Amino acid sequence: MEAASRVIKAAEYRRERWKNGLGWTREIIRGPANATTDWHWRVSIAEIEQDAAFSRFPGIERELVLLSGNGMRLVFDDGQQALLEPPRGKLRFSGDRVVRAVLTDGPTQDFNLMWNPTHVQAELAVRPLTGSMVFFVEPGVTWMVHMVAGQAGWNEDAGLPSLQSGDTAILASATSRSRFALEGGGSLIVIRLPAAATSRTIA
Repeated sequence: MEAASRVIKAAEYRRERWKNGLGWTREIIRGPANATTDWHWRVSIAEIEQDAAFSRFPGIERELVLLSGNGMRLVFDDGQQALLEPPRGKLRFSGDRVVRAVLTDGPTQDFNLMWNPTHVQAELAVRPLTGSMVFFVEPGVTWMVHMVAGQAGWNEDAGLPSLQSGDTAILASATSRSRFALEGGGSLIVIRLPAAATSRTIA
């Protein structure tokens, strides 16, 4: 898991092709940091410009959140369909499944969380920020806060730069329970990544 807290600015995300070559993604972060294909978790923003099949990730769980655009329909090979609609439609599904994205009306950008459940669990929530929000971070647990829209600043003790729209904060503590307070306004995606045996739901 991550041991150091930091803010990753949107301009720092690495843009790369999908595994199947049919789209683009901007990778925010993966863990462990030095992992290539054997990562435990990965966070990115998918750029979908045309109807396309998703890459398969056997053994991986996924959760997708619509960030911008008019939405899309996900069509699975077993006949299931799911509609992701504005403003923040989301869906959790297995990376083993064969799925195709059919755009509603033009391109979309989508927040993409993937994790290997043998190593970590993942809890994702979309939350409005109206004032302050406090995070208590325990050793061995990584939190991520993605600023979908708006801006916010951290308490002085956190030692972190402010969040602008599109930025992501990684919150971690190596030795003791730590408090992080965020103050501002906008919309957030909040992720908690505990080890597989210590999962609990975001309140």
